[in-house]
Amino acid sequence: MNMPLHIDTLESSAQHQAVPTTDSTDDQRGCAMILPTPAQLRHDLPLPAVLAEQIHQHREAIRRVLAGDDPRTLVVIGPCSIHDEVAALEYGEKLAALADDVSDRFLIVMRAYLEKPRTTVGWKGLLYDPERTGDGDLHQGLIRSRRLLLNLAQLGLPVATEALSPLAMDYLADLVSWTAIGARTTESQIHREMVSGLPMPVGFKNGTDGGMAVAINAMKSAAHSHHRLGMTGEGVPAMITTDGNPDTHLVLRGGRGITNYDADSIAEAVDALTAAGLSPAVMVDCSHDNARKQAERQLDIAREVMAQKAAGNGCIRGLMLESFLEPGRQNDGDELIYGCSLTDPCLGWTQTEALLRSL
Repeated sequence: MNMPLHIDTLESSAQHQAVPTTDSTDDQRGCAMILPTPAQLRHDLPLPAVLAEQIHQHREAIRRVLAGDDPRTLVVIGPCSIHDEVAALEYGEKLAALADDVSDRFLIVMRAYLEKPRTTVGWKGLLYDPERTGDGDLHQGLIRSRRLLLNLAQLGLPVATEALSPLAMDYLADLVSWTAIGARTTESQIHREMVSGLPMPVGFKNGTDGGMAVAINAMKSAAHSHHRLGMTGEGVPAMITTDGNPDTHLVLRGGRGITNYDADSIAEAVDALTAAGLSPAVMVDCSHDNARKQAERQLDIAREVMAQKAAGNGCIRGLMLESFLEPGRQNDGDELIYGCSLTDPCLGWTQTEALLRSL
């Protein structure tokens, strides 16, 4: 196994400093801070050629599993959202070792979620507010997020993230092997257009109400070419013409009072995907509404779904689990438990390892 970079290895990189703009207009509330361009950040924190090839191979391996050409199960697993890079790297080291041990059955991808979607307000993730002060610091967030993904790649792990801001993907997408579009954004035209140009497989989650129609429509849209507003690597506004992304699939995560990991729900999803002319590949999110926000319920859900696959349901191609070093969740404060989630409750590492080995 490759040894990871130290967390401070790239501290002196990314020299471009964020500076406030001098523009002031009456048609905008607030202020603006100039950030490095995607090209500048990628120059200061470059992706070595050997890691770029590794990520390409990870994406191809994920495609084969989702297409049914590889009988293994894709497992996207890790913290709900990362607030501590040191703990995330320790988790990554453990996960990389476990991934090697179970590689005959599972293709394991680590969740490295840097943006946290909020129903109303709250901490928005490492990318936006790395020190969790409430003041926000996208400049440091971009640097620390890219550095973390580079460290995880150095471990040999494929990484997954949820794409919340299309602009953020301009800075980070080259380091990501699998991407999720969350239940709140699956219906967004902007996100569908973004996915149509992303270079990796993407999972669309069913809507917050548990319905699959929005995800199916999203997959259809993302498969087509689009013209969208974006920016070049140099930060210049541009019309981006995308090719379309054929590597999308459905993620079942339940909905308000609804679970959809049972055999009948999965069969309904496969029928709907087939009728729409889409890939019948299904991933089950064992957390969120399927688990009713109770982390330990993920254990039974994962076992039930894998039993369905063992009984012959070959359209079940993946699982998603929320897991960290310590079980549960905690509120932010002065005395934090190391390796415990600040957002959704997670399985602890001991539970995680025992589950995957038993499966």
